[in-house]
Amino acid sequence: MRYEEFTIEGRNAVIEAYRAGRPIDRLFLLDGCQDGPVLTIRKEAKKKGTPIKFVTRERLDQMSETGRHQGVIAYAAAYEYAGVEEMLEAARQKGEPPFLFLLDNIEDPHNLGAIIRTAHLAGAHGVIIPKNRAVGLTASAAKASAGALNYIPVARVTNLSKTIEELKKEGIWFVCADMDGTRMYDLDLKGPIGLVIGSEGEGVGRLVREACDMTASIPMKGRINSLNASVAAGVLAYEIVRQRLNGADAPAAN
Repeated sequence: MRYEEFTIEGRNAVIEAYRAGRPIDRLFLLDGCQDGPVLTIRKEAKKKGTPIKFVTRERLDQMSETGRHQGVIAYAAAYEYAGVEEMLEAARQKGEPPFLFLLDNIEDPHNLGAIIRTAHLAGAHGVIIPKNRAVGLTASAAKASAGALNYIPVARVTNLSKTIEELKKEGIWFVCADMDGTRMYDLDLKGPIGLVIGSEGEGVGRLVREACDMTASIPMKGRINSLNASVAAGVLAYEIVRQRLNGADAPAAN
């Protein structure tokens, strides 16, 4: 089901949004405010796992579209999030080994949307993003996906490294993009696979990287040493596609 992006302002409006089950992507609260309605909102946010940021009144005034925020502004997702199990079920229904994208530290909605678009076109069964320190499914991300969000599920999880460990029990191997990793052509990327991509600046976090089975590098000959996150995701994804399509004789990973 699709949800249009909306900004919810005002205490009662945010409380009603939670009660209606609308997916709230991020919550901004006036720093120091502790009255009843705000405590109710914080309680609902905690139950739903919504990231909360405490900001000044000046910041809320800048963000507000109506001027009636009452110390509370919420950003809602443009699309409803899926569950990780839905992705595994999609792979089972297609009779394919799971192919998942996992994104860490991606804060640019245009990068997120472009990666979702690539994931769909590469035949992936889903995209997994973390709740914190990452952009959600905003309208900008949806637009950058060029409609791909209508066809590929996106899940949002609390702990990406824990999710990786749980998915390993399903027989999925994880490869992390890292400029110091093994050349991607020298890795066996066939079979159930999770491709882990980090931001251009920070890369993949240490705990997430350590949870992966392999690290893959993209050969580069220029004077700069990094690619845009969405470009790197596309290059690595299509090496996975190549190996899945023609059974490339890549050596097994250690």
